[in-house]
Amino acid sequence: MHVTIEQAEKAIEAARKRALELNTQMCIAIVDSGANLKAFYRMDDAWVGSIDIAVKKARTAVFFGMPSGQIGKLSQPGGPLFGIEHSNDGLITFPGGLPIVDADGVMIGAIGVSGSSVENDHAVAKAGGEALGVCDLPEHPWRT
Repeated sequence: MHVTIEQAEKAIEAARKRALELNTQMCIAIVDSGANLKAFYRMDDAWVGSIDIAVKKARTAVFFGMPSGQIGKLSQPGGPLFGIEHSNDGLITFPGGLPIVDADGVMIGAIGVSGSSVENDHAVAKAGGEALGVCDLPEHPWRT
């Protein structure tokens, strides 16, 4: 199952509202469960460079079924996934990308946000994802 356009628009609106609360401009990307772009929103004055980062954060989250920041923890020098950011035409391994999981625990897509600090990016992504349900998949052995 994939995220619908209605769900994508709802997630983007919730994320946009959170970005406004934080007084920041963001790029917000929603991908379906196949990592294909479903919807995108660039707030006025959001950095052009954040377009690609938002999409890649969402793709990273859906490819591995975990927050992009979690991949970052595993991909540090000496870590089990060191160098993974060079795969899949480039991944982003810092916070701001979250899986979108439906009520049945099925990943239907992901949200990626870029345009501010990683803390703000994560907060805005979380607001968008939580507008649809949850952002966590059941436990996986890589999640430490």
